[in-house]
Amino acid sequence: MPSPTLITRFFLVAAAFLAPGAAYAHVGAGDTHSFSYGFMHPIGGLDHILAMVAVGMLAANLGGRALWAVPLSFVAAMAFGGYLGVLAAEVPFVELGIALSVIVFGLAIASNVRLPIVIAMALVGVFAIFHGHAHGEEMPGDASGAAYAIGFMLATALLHIGGIALGVGIQQIGAAHWSRAARISGVGLSLAGAAILTGAL
Repeated sequence: MPSPTLITRFFLVAAAFLAPGAAYAHVGAGDTHSFSYGFMHPIGGLDHILAMVAVGMLAANLGGRALWAVPLSFVAAMAFGGYLGVLAAEVPFVELGIALSVIVFGLAIASNVRLPIVIAMALVGVFAIFHGHAHGEEMPGDASGAAYAIGFMLATALLHIGGIALGVGIQQIGAAHWSRAARISGVGLSLAGAAILTGAL
């Protein structure tokens, strides 16, 4: 179970990383508009929300350094994917990759698998490129790229933190409750991912 000190440290690092960007985004009206577009994009799609909350829950399951390393690797890889999207660089099967991320993350949570941190970082990083590409590709033509990127990175980080808080909160109740909740939520995520993949959701 992750210690309160580690959780506090993660929140402080996240705040320090994101606060300057949020301030920059409010320098001018155009930047604020672009920031809003970027911020709303991840939370406007169920597939993105599920995947990003799942990353937080996966990090909570692993505990320790994974609390900050796994979400940070997702955000970093997503930023790279966003850059590729802005450049209109070819990344095949973006929508498939996004749907599969929900399924894979859900299965990892449901199975309560104890992945090595490096493997977990690589796993979420690969799928983050698909999410980032979708964000970058759909950036409005008149948007400020920097403010837009800060917006979707901030929204993503907040969703990760929500997933971590959910996972840690359940763990505080007890290991037996976490195991049961992990199975239920993981299976639910995987089913939702399958529904997204087939177009049923």
